[in-house]
Amino acid sequence: MNNIEEVLTRGVQQVLPDKKELTLLMAKEKIKLYQGFDPSAPSLHLGNFVGLMKLRQFQKLGHEVIFLVGDFTGMIGDPTDKLTARKKLTREQVLENAKVWKEQASKVLDFDGENPAKIMFNSEWLDKLSSKDLIEVSSNLTHQQMIERDMYQERIKKGEVIYFHELLYPIFQGYDSVAMDVDLEIGGNDQLFNMMIGRTLMKAIKGKEKFVLTTKLLVDKKGKKVGKTTGNALFLDSKPEDFYAGIMSFPDEVIFLGFELLTETNLDGIEEKIKNNPMEEKKRLAFEIVKFLWGEKKASDSTLTFENNFQKKDPEFINEIKIKENLAETIAPFTNLKSSSDAKRLILQGGVSINDKVVTYLNYKIKKGDNIKIGKKTFGKLI
Repeated sequence: MNNIEEVLTRGVQQVLPDKKELTLLMAKEKIKLYQGFDPSAPSLHLGNFVGLMKLRQFQKLGHEVIFLVGDFTGMIGDPTDKLTARKKLTREQVLENAKVWKEQASKVLDFDGENPAKIMFNSEWLDKLSSKDLIEVSSNLTHQQMIERDMYQERIKKGEVIYFHELLYPIFQGYDSVAMDVDLEIGGNDQLFNMMIGRTLMKAIKGKEKFVLTTKLLVDKKGKKVGKTTGNALFLDSKPEDFYAGIMSFPDEVIFLGFELLTETNLDGIEEKIKNNPMEEKKRLAFEIVKFLWGEKKASDSTLTFENNFQKKDPEFINEIKIKENLAETIAPFTNLKSSSDAKRLILQGGVSINDKVVTYLNYKIKKGDNIKIGKKTFGKLI
């Protein structure tokens, strides 16, 4: 990824208002760009990794990259694609969630060196916005603009409520661009609405063009986000072997997209290789991602673990899972959030199998010797 054309093409859905204009600007001067990450969970996940990889590409070209932690907006919760209101979080919760984010992001971005990425928190300016400031900022937007989103229209049709703080979210996110005076914002294609609000505010308040670059989404044929399906959310605090197994659960149709978004691998000839041997290419994808995040040794170990655990099911590599008070408590340590509530949700969603049968009953009686599959990544025997 050593030229502008590659960076503005690989894994990119669209560049607004015009890719050619951004190309010319980048060729002429160093630009300032960012992506925001809302700390709704205590770890960055696969979708965040896509954004980090794109920021990395800009950083390698010498541009000024900002990794923005939405510690203010995270308390509201991004309503994008949500058909019900998200639970609000406290400042303490979002800061606790983001505690190790810089450490995780440093696997991808360089926070030192000649051109270090900057980490910023949007509470730095959003905490200081007065009521008068908010009125001034929001006067640049209309009610019609704010409720035109598909998920709001769905709620209106169903007679369901839209809370006012949800309408404020894109305004606050949009103001981030103004406060940092950026040239470009990056985000997944599902973030287009929020990013365009920022573009509107930048033009109205500063008289400046802000470019918007959306990355492709890692979705299957049905448009469902891969890596966030039942029992398969992939977080950067996972064990390397679990992350590897999670990649191996991807449907074949997203293998090429995985290479495009999540690796720095040359893409020439990959589509033909996938067509000829999708399993081997998926294993290569998983290896490349784990190698990038944890190193070659962990990638090799994860390959061996997967081959024995899932392909051969060698008992030596099966997890021994100690039986606790009930099924949820037993599997909690192996869920994404490592909590009983997450375990219950996984069970009810059909993400747990015992002796090759899906179990959705919370009071299911488990016993020693049962084979259990938790999500799509963990296979074990109850002891």
